[in-house]
Amino acid sequence: MFALFAGLWLCHAQDPASILREPAVEAALDAARRMEPQTIERQIRICEIAAPPFHENARGKEIQRLFSDLGLQNVHVDTAGNVIGTRRGRSEHPHIVVSAHLDTVFSEGTNVKVTREGTLLKGPGIGDDCRGLSLLLAIIQALDEGKVQTPGTITFVADVGEEGLGDLRGTKNLFSESMKDQIDKFVSIDGTGFGIVTVGVGSTRYRVTFSGPGGHSYGSFGMANPIHALGRAISKIADFEVPNDPKTTFNVGRIGGGTSINAIASEAWMEVDLRSSDISTLNALDRRFQGAVRAAAEEENRRWHNRGKVSVSIELVGARPAGQTPVNSPIVQTALGVSRALGIEEDLRESSTDSNVPMNLNIPAITIGGGGRGAGSHSLEESFDTRDSWLGTQRAVLLAIALAR
Repeated sequence: MFALFAGLWLCHAQDPASILREPAVEAALDAARRMEPQTIERQIRICEIAAPPFHENARGKEIQRLFSDLGLQNVHVDTAGNVIGTRRGRSEHPHIVVSAHLDTVFSEGTNVKVTREGTLLKGPGIGDDCRGLSLLLAIIQALDEGKVQTPGTITFVADVGEEGLGDLRGTKNLFSESMKDQIDKFVSIDGTGFGIVTVGVGSTRYRVTFSGPGGHSYGSFGMANPIHALGRAISKIADFEVPNDPKTTFNVGRIGGGTSINAIASEAWMEVDLRSSDISTLNALDRRFQGAVRAAAEEENRRWHNRGKVSVSIELVGARPAGQTPVNSPIVQTALGVSRALGIEEDLRESSTDSNVPMNLNIPAITIGGGGRGAGSHSLEESFDTRDSWLGTQRAVLLAIALAR
């Protein structure tokens, strides 16, 4: 069956291996490899511009300048803060978006200086997603160096809000407002290595707050305690049994509350992340979570005979839609064909990325790694090994060319 689908795909799209023989494409790939030192220097320079959650403006301005310097048309910033620029083809369609995200997980004040030891770069965000941003620029430059004229149009986007509580706000805005109904295919470049993400893991995120009157730990003893209620809720969540297939997860990521060791708290809170690649499974977990939280408040109140009752609020702070691009779809088969043409081992994955949004809308979408070897993502010790990283650049260039046909 897979061979049949692959055969049907080849009837409707050009094999990337045959595209490689075109002089302009060959010149673009040669340029991508030759210019890799410049791509790496840009990666470092971009990474040393801080872009903490909800504060991507400074890095965005630099990308906007570089988009303009490289000759993109209609370079602008949309209402969400996405930086957008277009390289027009012979026609408007197919209209491809190639994106990478501006933001990092690191808070304001984090030291973003990048150090270099041989082929190893170290710095917060150096792979995720400074590598992706540098590849957007490399693709543009390689296409121009090779004088590649694509049949379709390619729009490059440096988007906001991919990490943490950013809640994919940049990509959501792209598809609901700034480029609504214009995008035929979507590729996100996120992180390192050679993976191809075809399954978008959905998530719901909550901030749960238990509240009560509070009081002195001795004088008011016997009163319901928001922190104790929080503990009851965490215990219930920790005992959840979830399926391995589809992979489904839960996590209490942050907790807080209280004023003193000798005071019954008036407030306690936690932030919770629920995930699954299957929307119905995620919804079932969500219902179970909300039931556990409310039961925890009720149990705490019963324990103390409703004296100083605890109440609970459940606030949704993030919702990433689940989605999937079938393996037999033309965009995935094109990506696999590009990897094979360049001698790259295939590696299909599931993850939560900007591609979740178009996948959920049934728009052909994948996320690819930017090549090289990364380690320590989302940590202060994040690193990127540049050995043979040019191959990731070449893959991104060839994929953009192949999809714009």
